[in-house]
Amino acid sequence: MNFDIIKNDLINEANLAGLEEYEIFFMEGDGVSAETLKHEVSAFSSEVGGGVCFRCVVDGHMGSASTEIFTKEEMKKLVARACENAKNIESAEKAIIFEGSKSYAKPELPKFESKTTAEIKQIVLDLEKKIYDSNELVVDGSQAYAYQSKTKLALINSKGLNLSAEVGSSGAYAQAVVQKDGESQEAFCAEASFDPEKLNGLADKAVNEAIAKLGAISVESGKYDMIFSGKQMRALLSAFSSVFSGRSALLGLSLLKGKEGEKIASDCVTLIDNPMRKGYPMQTAFDGEGVATYEKNVIENGRLNTFLYDLATADRVGIESTGNGQRSSYADTVSIRPYSFYFKAGELTKDELLSKVEDGIYITALNGLHAGANSSTGDFSIDSAGFRIRNGKLCEAVKSFTVAGNFFEILKSIEAFSDEIDFGMPSGFTVYGSPDVLVRKISVAGK
Repeated sequence: MNFDIIKNDLINEANLAGLEEYEIFFMEGDGVSAETLKHEVSAFSSEVGGGVCFRCVVDGHMGSASTEIFTKEEMKKLVARACENAKNIESAEKAIIFEGSKSYAKPELPKFESKTTAEIKQIVLDLEKKIYDSNELVVDGSQAYAYQSKTKLALINSKGLNLSAEVGSSGAYAQAVVQKDGESQEAFCAEASFDPEKLNGLADKAVNEAIAKLGAISVESGKYDMIFSGKQMRALLSAFSSVFSGRSALLGLSLLKGKEGEKIASDCVTLIDNPMRKGYPMQTAFDGEGVATYEKNVIENGRLNTFLYDLATADRVGIESTGNGQRSSYADTVSIRPYSFYFKAGELTKDELLSKVEDGIYITALNGLHAGANSSTGDFSIDSAGFRIRNGKLCEAVKSFTVAGNFFEILKSIEAFSDEIDFGMPSGFTVYGSPDVLVRKISVAGK
């Protein structure tokens, strides 16, 4: 796709239509993924695609239209559709074509080395073999998956804004299934890298986690001191991340509405949104509206500093956008989303954090989290699994108990964080992370 030709055709059509304010957003990407089962590549996909979105202001309303067809005639139709769509908009939000930020940071992206199709297939086959070779308890059902994606995007508008970026990411998943004395357990681990050493560790990690679950017993109901693993705390953050959206607050869908500047969490809690996190492959200097992105502490030492805003929502409350108006694809509308969204690490090692618990539970699984969480109230009730903690040490595995609590109360009750952050896999430009977290007296429904 030649974006220069596309944008020139659209600009010409916009001028012919008499449009004074318009925007062109272009996104192009390609991706490859492979999956194994029983020592063979069981699934493989290779995709190349992209498109363009045209937005314009007509009589104070924003109209938009998108397409994957890049002919001169289609560009003419695209502008016409956007203009017509604007006439059908009844939103009271101000239609804003952004003139640009004063400056934009320059991402320091990690080196991205594109792999061939054959290399990616070999990566998953080798990873699956490492899973099987790791332990004699590994059985069929164990799998490996790897992916690679590259994205190009560009945004220009009638106010002279001209931005572009190119990012790439890769990663792998290992699912280990183990069996002993008729009992089966599994574990799923991921790594946002093709680094051979990390992939070796990924296979061992998945197998060891699965084996550790064997022989799990039930736990008595009651209130327990609890450590959420970083993996599960970031999942909890993901499930409730919408409460930090300025739009959710504006619509009354977040209990944090009106609490900017107030204490909402423990002193040790700092929640960071960082689009330029070092080493992160999906860094971006601008959002889907052309606003410069920047690192911000949404919560700092327990105090709510800011919500996340796009242009329209920020305009309604009389502040500047935080640069969080993202687009997942060329065809998607702008939505408020974080970038690298994570709790700041503490100073305690995992063992030091465990030593603070005499009798408790280490949570390693929150099953069906999004179905069991109510972002409006903060309440959650989730089937869980993990390990008992006794005298500061991990002990036997425990299963099939329900953890009930409230996300807002959890924030207020956090006592300490470990010193290592566990990040998930990126979804677009968004990824969640957290260290292990110590919280006292959480309700558990067990046997």
